[in-house]
Amino acid sequence: MHIKIYFLPVTVILMFLFAGCEPSGPKDRYNLSECKKELMSAEDYSEADAIDRIVVIKKKRMMYLYKDGKVKGSFPISLGRNPVGHKQQKGDYRTPEGEFFIHRKLCSPKYYRSLCISYPRPEDKARARARGVNPGGDITIHAQPKWNADGSGDKYTLARNWTQGCVAVTNSSMKKLWYAVREGVPVTIK
Repeated sequence: MHIKIYFLPVTVILMFLFAGCEPSGPKDRYNLSECKKELMSAEDYSEADAIDRIVVIKKKRMMYLYKDGKVKGSFPISLGRNPVGHKQQKGDYRTPEGEFFIHRKLCSPKYYRSLCISYPRPEDKARARARGVNPGGDITIHAQPKWNADGSGDKYTLARNWTQGCVAVTNSSMKKLWYAVREGVPVTIK
């Protein structure tokens, strides 16, 4: 009896182990064609659904949408894994606190759609520089990872703080939020 032994590169072995029973192709990415089309044709905003301020209350794990000083909606949220206090540096898993604004809409291959907020601000950069650390960045209000694209895991994700410092909402909440905001909308996180 002859036994042949094959040596495979570690990356091939890891791909095999994590592939499971899924068909080939990246399963952790959203199809972004619809989102990109909306952005390119300026169909990513509805004046009828518009809001003029977002307020996130970390302790309550809630987001409030305002129009003319009145609450027009609210969503439960998830935060960074280390939610207490203001973000100090990259990798601390804290969600920043303070006054920010939406500076960009992003079709996110990992989290469906995202609203980029203006962190780090100049004062955040100065504080981090004084401590000799990187302030971090790429903080967004984003939707759910691909494994929860259908919302079946919303109860699970909303019961935990799991992001790297972002504010996460459900995909259905992001659909409403996406069309309600333009770049420049103020965001208060406290």
